[in-house]
Parts: sequence; C-alpha cells; structure tokens
Amino acid sequence: MSDITLYELPGCPFCAKVRTKLDELELDYDAIEVPRSHEDRTEVERVSGQTGVPVITDESQGVEGMHESDDIVEYLEETYA
Repeated sequence: MSDITLYELPGCPFCAKVRTKLDELELDYDAIEVPRSHEDRTEVERVSGQTGVPVITDESQGVEGMHESDDIVEYLEETYA
C-alpha cells in the first residue's frame, strides 16, 4: 500500500492530469475508482468533505483530501520534483 492515494473516475480529464503528473514523477500510488453517482461517493466525501474528483491523500506528508487538479499537480511538483 502506497502513501499516496488517488480517488478518480475513468474518463475524467482532471483525474488524468493528476495521474500523468504522478507517473511523470514516478511516484507509487494507489488508485481508487469512485462511483459515477455523486450520491454514492461516500468514501471520497469522508476523506475530502466533498464528492468531486480528483482527490489525493498523502500519508507521508499529512495531506488528507486535497482536491482541485491544479492544486494537486502544484503540490506534487513542489513536494516530489
């Protein structure tokens, strides 16, 4: 199990942007596919307080439920590049 977890939805361009950055930086991460229905996204809501994706957690850095793809990419670059 990796320190970084990505909550994502297949076909989501914002999720793809985060996945691309994780792969560019060669970071290990676990990906969790969330349900299409916002009503059923209880796990991502528990983690981030909202139901949108992408969301990441990074246990090694104390990050819980970061959302917004631009913010996530910036965080990954600043922390791991």
